[in-house]
Amino acid sequence: MGGQQFVWQERYNLGVEIIDREHRKLFSIMNKLSAYDENDEKSKWAYQEGIKFFKGHAMKHFAEEEVYMASIGYEGYDMHRRLHDTFRKKTLPEIEKELAMTDYSAEAVRHFLGVCAGWLIGHTLTEDRAIVGNAESMWTGLLPEEEQTAMKKTIIKLLQELFQLDAKVIGESYGGEKFGKGVYYRLVYGSDKGEKWEFFLVFEERLIVGTVGSMMGSESDRLDVMMMNATRYTARQFVERIMAHFPAVGKLEVKDENLLTYTQFQRMFERQSPQCSLLFDTGMGYFAYCIAAPHLLKDGEETSIKAENAMAEIKKYLDKKETAEKKKILIVDDSGVVLQAMKQLFEKDYEVSLAKSGVAAIRSMILNKPDLVLLDYEMPVCDGKQVLEMIRAEEELTKIPVIFLTGTVDRERIQKLIPLKPAGYLLKTAQPQELKGNIDSFFQSIG
Repeated sequence: MGGQQFVWQERYNLGVEIIDREHRKLFSIMNKLSAYDENDEKSKWAYQEGIKFFKGHAMKHFAEEEVYMASIGYEGYDMHRRLHDTFRKKTLPEIEKELAMTDYSAEAVRHFLGVCAGWLIGHTLTEDRAIVGNAESMWTGLLPEEEQTAMKKTIIKLLQELFQLDAKVIGESYGGEKFGKGVYYRLVYGSDKGEKWEFFLVFEERLIVGTVGSMMGSESDRLDVMMMNATRYTARQFVERIMAHFPAVGKLEVKDENLLTYTQFQRMFERQSPQCSLLFDTGMGYFAYCIAAPHLLKDGEETSIKAENAMAEIKKYLDKKETAEKKKILIVDDSGVVLQAMKQLFEKDYEVSLAKSGVAAIRSMILNKPDLVLLDYEMPVCDGKQVLEMIRAEEELTKIPVIFLTGTVDRERIQKLIPLKPAGYLLKTAQPQELKGNIDSFFQSIG
């Protein structure tokens, strides 16, 4: 399934053997599942057996982890167990059902791997680490259960009324996992009570084509500008009809609107504490609906959609989606100014991701493996050498080429870095086109 790797990393250990052991096992199983070739005749059997194995270990792990949390009096026990229950009683059964109904189609397997692996990574890095005080739970501000239930029923009813879709909730704590080809849409509303509400709607591409595209009479199986523009207005009406069922929110007005890349969505989603984050299987594709009330929204790098630029921004967004086959470059630098300058230099010909620290770089590399890393050497706290050591210590990342960005070429420093096998060094002071030319030549040299 494309060679995506979900390998357990030693620094994620909690120091609780019974939990760490099962984490390693679950990551290992997902890693093996992702390595199967969907065109291999034996793959169906391999997926069936592997998924049964994964489910068995997941259930065992949840039970053991819950016993441990109870034994130490963990104050987040009830919420943590609720997350487990949602995954084992709703998410897993529904995606297993999809696998069976489609005879383990490539699409259904991608759904399974995307949802399970994304959930496992996110849950391990936040909720499980919160047990031992190494992180904060993401799910501390959820709506009360009765309001969550009302929200689910309202969304399901609207999906039926608007699109004749028989949707099912398969996740009540969607953590931003990537499923299939997605469109990530953000709306920010202000209320007459002075509050700000942020909504994220995630559509699988085929869901838009099969609903909005069908209503428009389109025979295309691909997104186009008109289809996306119609989706924007449909999504806004959808949000406003849902909110009409919850008058306590106050009168809402749109303050901002954006189409996001997955990286932008993930970064913005992670900085919020969602009050509601639901994942649905509509039968025609997956759909996620997330609400946060941040009150102090930070400016992002995304472009606001206005009446005067809507069509241009939609075209730009679709053009970006067409660049999926471009080589991927991760740029790591503690300076936001440098990151934006480098992004502008490379984004026309490459898919560019940005990270401001070594830890952010590692996480980005795990979730979206780049073809090249451009790494600032002179970073504070954790310098370029230490970051490269971290990269080389991870089995699934060790072969990714890394080129250092440096203010000066220090021969003594270079000698010390040789054992870490950097792919080269570039001076930040070089002219932009010289930097670009060097990177172009690098990719040409490796084919």
